[in-house]
Amino acid sequence: MLPKYIVNPMPAQGSKEVMDLLDGVETATIGHWRLMGFCNRRIQPMLRGRHVVGTAVTLAIPGPDSTLLHHAAGLLRPGDILLIDRLGDDRYACWGGGVTAAVKASGATAGVVDGPITDIAEIEESDLPIWSAGIAPITTRIYDLGGRMNVPVSIGGAVVQPGDYVLADDSGVVVLPPAEAEAEARRALAVQARGKESERMFRAREILLGERSGASTKVREGC
Repeated sequence: MLPKYIVNPMPAQGSKEVMDLLDGVETATIGHWRLMGFCNRRIQPMLRGRHVVGTAVTLAIPGPDSTLLHHAAGLLRPGDILLIDRLGDDRYACWGGGVTAAVKASGATAGVVDGPITDIAEIEESDLPIWSAGIAPITTRIYDLGGRMNVPVSIGGAVVQPGDYVLADDSGVVVLPPAEAEAEARRALAVQARGKESERMFRAREILLGERSGASTKVREGC
């Protein structure tokens, strides 16, 4: 018989070098070529203008219960991002003002909840970045129903492993396996640099968008 709770060891945190690279990357840049690891667009930033990078700490808790979340808040470290799989529930808000205060005190970077949150005014005042599926007034309670910590979870349809790199901004959330994160970050930074040069050329009318992308050639050939 499985135990009510499974609390696995905290994952190794991502390297500072890769974190620093990802700090300059936009999620939408990676979205130009990568298909895996993106949370569904219903997972939206609750605070605008935030750009965060961190190590995934994962949680899976059932609908009306947040017992394990309260315990997990005391285990978080600076640089962690807590990702919570609500196991399909979209009614109960597991994250509110109290959880925000506890998570912020731990030094953790942010939270991502695959479900609703509450106490948005307190979250805004705390300035702790949160991504979630929206806001709801009905909260979870300490029902002691069980849960899992630091196991593979599903967040907005994306599979998240503890220890993955998490990148989140106004466009959404992307999760990258440690073995792939550095290469993806370097590719994204190169693409962004070329994009800045293209934007300069467009503003100066040195080249037209359709010529740069090849779209105009296709249109002329199709006429």
